[in-house]
Amino acid sequence: MTSSVPILGFSAYSGTGKTTLLRQLIPLLKARGLRISVIKHAHHDFDLDFPGKDSYELRKAGAEQTVICTTTRMVLMTEFNHPSEEPSLQQIVASLDTERVDIVLVEGYKDIRFPKIELHRQAMKTPYLHQQDDSIIAIACDAALPADTAIPVLDINDVEAIARYIYEDFYLAA
Repeated sequence: MTSSVPILGFSAYSGTGKTTLLRQLIPLLKARGLRISVIKHAHHDFDLDFPGKDSYELRKAGAEQTVICTTTRMVLMTEFNHPSEEPSLQQIVASLDTERVDIVLVEGYKDIRFPKIELHRQAMKTPYLHQQDDSIIAIACDAALPADTAIPVLDINDVEAIARYIYEDFYLAA
């Protein structure tokens, strides 16, 4: 994975709280002066638009790409006719305007090798990911891990400590 800005993923099984953690982390990282881009991978079909809106009607008329732009935001929607057309994470990162951001946070893509923090909650009874993925650089969890764990262990409930780790040990070290 190549980019002119650092890329950090958050890897976990569904229901672990990736989005909840990111919603809490983003303001803390912004308070440290970071401009943030987020990429979220979804495993299901979704639509940001709805019938009756001009952009929806233009897309449904056959536009392959539709851009909605206002004075406050811009959205680019691209239609894929087949799942194989989904761009890779590298292609998505390459499409970002990295002049506008300092770091890219990625939710999902746990099967792709790039720096990630694993999120783990003991109550979910899911296996640890870092034992099979050496691209995981830290784990945020709610249980004690063996002292010989080779990567930093963070408290998943201490969002400030996770933000500090991301800023000091990941971003500044990049």
